[in-house]
Amino acid sequence: MKKMIIALSIALSVAIPSVAFADQAACEAKAVSKDGKPLYGAAKDASIKKCMGDAKPNDCEAKAVSKDGKPLYGAAKAASIKKCEGGK
Repeated sequence: MKKMIIALSIALSVAIPSVAFADQAACEAKAVSKDGKPLYGAAKDASIKKCMGDAKPNDCEAKAVSKDGKPLYGAAKAASIKKCEGGK
């Protein structure tokens, strides 16, 4: 059981950044001017930041804390996140 939890934790830690990277790539693809030309420099950065603004880090992950306010780890954290997300 512990090995399965560890494997699941490792898999999730690898999967979550790749999802965030995919969101950023989608925002980069949308960083175009009104006439359809790609943006560069500060304009591109601002466009990506605005696009990613709605894609906040997982709020459920931030809420995964114990009663005394300390962050949860391992299976307790995974259970808390799953409960927060509605058991997806």
